[in-house]
Amino acid sequence: MIQKYRKSEKGFTLIELMIVVAIIGILAAIAIPNFIRFQLKSKSSEGKVNLAAIRTAEEGYMAEYGTYVGAALTPAALPGASKDPWAIIGDAGANFDTLGWSPEGNVYFQYGVAIPTDGTTYTASASANIDGTTTGFQSWGYVKSTGTPVVGLHTGCLATGVWDATASPAAASLFDTVGPCDATSGQSVF
Repeated sequence: MIQKYRKSEKGFTLIELMIVVAIIGILAAIAIPNFIRFQLKSKSSEGKVNLAAIRTAEEGYMAEYGTYVGAALTPAALPGASKDPWAIIGDAGANFDTLGWSPEGNVYFQYGVAIPTDGTTYTASASANIDGTTTGFQSWGYVKSTGTPVVGLHTGCLATGVWDATASPAAASLFDTVGPCDATSGQSVF
C-alpha cells in the first residue's frame, strides 16, 4: 500500500531539460544566420536575372529598330528590404514598355538603362537595399562593349564595365556580361 502512494520517478530532471535547451540554442545560432544569408542570396539573384532579360530585350529592339532604348529608374524610389510594386513612371512609361520588358510581380531592385545620344550602346543597371541597412547596397550592371561607353543610371555602374575580381588588379573592366558594378556588390558581401 505504501508503494501505491509513492511518487513516480519517471520524467526528466532539470539538468536534462537545460541540456536540451542549450542544444536547441546552439543549433538555432548556427541555422538562423545561414538562413538569412541564403535569403539575401536569393533576393540578389533577382537583379542578375532581370538584367539578363533587359539585355535580351535591348538586343531584340536593336535588331528591329537599329537603336537601343534608354529607360528611367523604375520603380521611382529604391526599394527597401521588402518587394515594391513595379510601377511604370513618366510620359513614355519610362521606356520599359517601349522596350517590351517588365518583371513578373513586385521587385527588390530598381532598374534603369542609360544610353548615349547616338544610341549605339547602353548600360543597364539594377540597385537594391536587400538587407535594409543604410550601407551595402547591391548594384548589378551590364555594359555593352560596342559604341560610346556610358555610365549607368546607378552611380556605381561605370562605363568601363562591371567588376572583374579575376583581373590584376581587380577593376570594373568586364563588358557584355551581367555582374556586380563594384567590389562591394555581389554575393561575397553576405
